[in-house]
Amino acid sequence: MMRMLLALMLLLAAPALAAPPASGTTIEIPEFASKFVKPRHVSIWLPPGYSAQGKPARVLYMHDGQNIFDGANAYGGNEWGVDEAVTKLLAEHKLPPMIVIGVWNTDKRYEEYFPQKLVQYLPPALQAKLDAATKGGLQGDAYLKFLVRELKPYIDRHYRTLSGPADTAVMGSSMGGLISIYAMAEYPRVFGQAAALSVHWPLVAPSDAANAAGDADAVAAAFTRYFATAKWAPGRNRLYIDHGDQGLDQYYRPYSARIEAEMPALGWSGDSFVSRTWPGATHNEVSWRKRLDVPLLFLFGER
Repeated sequence: MMRMLLALMLLLAAPALAAPPASGTTIEIPEFASKFVKPRHVSIWLPPGYSAQGKPARVLYMHDGQNIFDGANAYGGNEWGVDEAVTKLLAEHKLPPMIVIGVWNTDKRYEEYFPQKLVQYLPPALQAKLDAATKGGLQGDAYLKFLVRELKPYIDRHYRTLSGPADTAVMGSSMGGLISIYAMAEYPRVFGQAAALSVHWPLVAPSDAANAAGDADAVAAAFTRYFATAKWAPGRNRLYIDHGDQGLDQYYRPYSARIEAEMPALGWSGDSFVSRTWPGATHNEVSWRKRLDVPLLFLFGER
């Protein structure tokens, strides 16, 4: 009898252990026009208590926006749960009020998310792979112009935002991680901090293990040369990168290790740069959701 009573008590208590439901308000713009890139859907999440007359909020811009709020729209039906995560951290007073902008991708995702100025530093063999994959049509620079010249001004005009770089961040995963790093490198006075999860350092499909070391050396050398020309200022700007060790992420460590080794010489150290490996994590929204609080707190948590 006592065991049955204890089991019933645990069952009744279980819902209290669950994360609080998402709140806030989501506004959808189905076709946000641009003179730089294809029009796309944009989702705007306003936090609980947001008011047009209230205190201004920080803003986080996220790529692959269809995957971050609603599983019905997400790739494979799995979402990041960004609204739930931010709501929870707000309720715990670990984050300041923040607006999240989900920028949906298009069929030009690869072309738009590729850090375009990196290409000149890549060896010919990798450049040839890129040309074959994109037919020479990379659009990373145009995509960033859309974010900086069109989308962000619209958001700042229509919502109560803190618009400076210290209060504006960018985040994404995989190729979205690459374009997040590139966005801050190119526009550090717009995006003060960036978080890149499961960064797709290989740029193209990863090679087999026999060639991975050589490819990693070439890619790391290219990033190092590009980063040396970037406009960012380590310390004023802040960068978080990570990857798992399962699925596609298992190929990333040789690249990430070489790039991490070069970062201190470029000024990235201390609290301005964090790199993490997540054992057991793979390359999907489920894994990114599980660790989402870490990059969120890096971007806008108490420093």
